[in-house]
Amino acid sequence: MAKRAENEQPQKAFGWAARDPSGILSPFHFSRRDNGDDDVTVKIHYCGVCHSDLHILKNEWGFTKYPILPGHEIVGFVTAVGSSVHKFKVGDRVGVGVIVGSCQTCEICEQSLENYCPNVIFTYNSTDHDGTNTYGGYSDMIVVHQRFVLQFPENLPSDAGAPLLCAGITVYSPMKYYGMTEPGKHLGVAGLGGLGHIAVKIGKAFGLKVTVISTSPKKEDDAINKLGADAFVLSSDPAKLKAAVNTMDYIIDTIAAVHPLAPLLSLLKMDGKLITVGLPEKPLELPIFPLVLGRKLVGGSDIGGMKETKEMLDFCAKHNITADIELISVDNINMAMERLAESDVKYRFVIDIANSLSPS
Repeated sequence: MAKRAENEQPQKAFGWAARDPSGILSPFHFSRRDNGDDDVTVKIHYCGVCHSDLHILKNEWGFTKYPILPGHEIVGFVTAVGSSVHKFKVGDRVGVGVIVGSCQTCEICEQSLENYCPNVIFTYNSTDHDGTNTYGGYSDMIVVHQRFVLQFPENLPSDAGAPLLCAGITVYSPMKYYGMTEPGKHLGVAGLGGLGHIAVKIGKAFGLKVTVISTSPKKEDDAINKLGADAFVLSSDPAKLKAAVNTMDYIIDTIAAVHPLAPLLSLLKMDGKLITVGLPEKPLELPIFPLVLGRKLVGGSDIGGMKETKEMLDFCAKHNITADIELISVDNINMAMERLAESDVKYRFVIDIANSLSPS
């Protein structure tokens, strides 16, 4: 007979989890492993709410393992370190992102691309080395191998900085890899949500001309006057769309719902790149003629390795880039999920774990 989650490991822990595809979260007692020689134990203070959390809570991707305790944008303070840990000490402010493990020995891991390791271990909804399920950051504490813990830059706030650990690296990594960093080039950002609004800020910090592409006219004022975008294209307006045809060097597509790619491809110049980082639950239709006739490229990207994530945090600290957040208490998480499903957040929910999570 399988052990109950609260008895699997030695350390008692507490958080909020969902037990079925309704996705409704409620208090959940579980356990964490003891702090090993290479481990860091973190008392969680803040955790961002990612659209991936919503997909997995409702099993929209088809591989959720219940009970599911989400959260992979974690900032907190070190409470214990193992005997082999020298980079961190008790009291340090640290971050934990989307991954908490990998094989650490393959060619991919040796390139510091742990996120692409065939044996990557995600912060939640994954199987750890000891065969137990991983549980995320909607909880009071977490134990993580030191390789997957990051020093958090001094001048980044814990709450508004937390979403950088997923949303920030998700847009930073493809911009670096696909060469979308040349000052003066034109970047389109499709979708102005948790990922998109950070893509605008990072794009501007790289010196790009940035245009937001959205179906919502209500987002134009925010895009330009609040986030610093240079222009706004209302993709639901054929005339506005036509005026922007063949004007962009790159587009980063952050849209998490099923949507047509043809309009986005039309906005790209010859040799333009459309890089998708959103994760719709169904396949997208890819028209081939625009690719062939314009020598265009469609690519993808998935967060980044630990070295690049640290680079991104330092870049954001240097340029004062943080997420625009709405801070919530943990008992408002189900309301937040409903609003997230309706794209009713500007632009990232962050749970105030330290001040609202208490065992019941």
